[in-house]
Amino acid sequence: MKLYYSPGACSLSPHIAMHEAGLTFEAIAAPTKTHKLPDGTDYYTINPLGYVPYLVLDDGRTLHEGPAIVQYIADQAPAKNLAPANGTYGRYKLQEWLTFIGTEVHKTFSPLFDPATPDATKTSATTKLHSRLKWVDGELAGKQYLMGDTFNVADGYLFTVTNWGPYVGLDLSPYANLVAYRARVGARPAVVAAMKAEGLLK
Repeated sequence: MKLYYSPGACSLSPHIAMHEAGLTFEAIAAPTKTHKLPDGTDYYTINPLGYVPYLVLDDGRTLHEGPAIVQYIADQAPAKNLAPANGTYGRYKLQEWLTFIGTEVHKTFSPLFDPATPDATKTSATTKLHSRLKWVDGELAGKQYLMGDTFNVADGYLFTVTNWGPYVGLDLSPYANLVAYRARVGARPAVVAAMKAEGLLK
């Protein structure tokens, strides 16, 4: 399999999942600013949407949405317990978390990275992020991870998007449960390996 990623972007989430699952894959940098691969190839010729993550399976089929990709990865290594079994209530709770992170946290960060975003819009987005993260902080009370004591692919996704806080001036320190959670996730060997592979850690 080939996983196309941009360092520190949301593609870090499936990159973490790959390492957690112990799967064999090739990670290929596809920087979102240049859209040029290391060999000079125009990334748009591979993924017409131009964004990451993008997963190419061994048989040539593809997936290009993070929540779908991480569930696929989890299902390739069921013994790793990175996702509850399909059809169970737990699986739907996982999908609920992935959807919440994607629509309420990930996408709310997006305007904060765009220099053209009006200040009023940035203020509104920041206010919404604080509201959502306050709720997440409450949900983490008494838990090691989002769904209890077991790490799953939603944890890798939340860790990834909350990494962006310092880059946009979003202070996470008011959320003690979230800060402690991020430290736990960040210390996992698979997370360290993925971040080192992307040049985010030495």
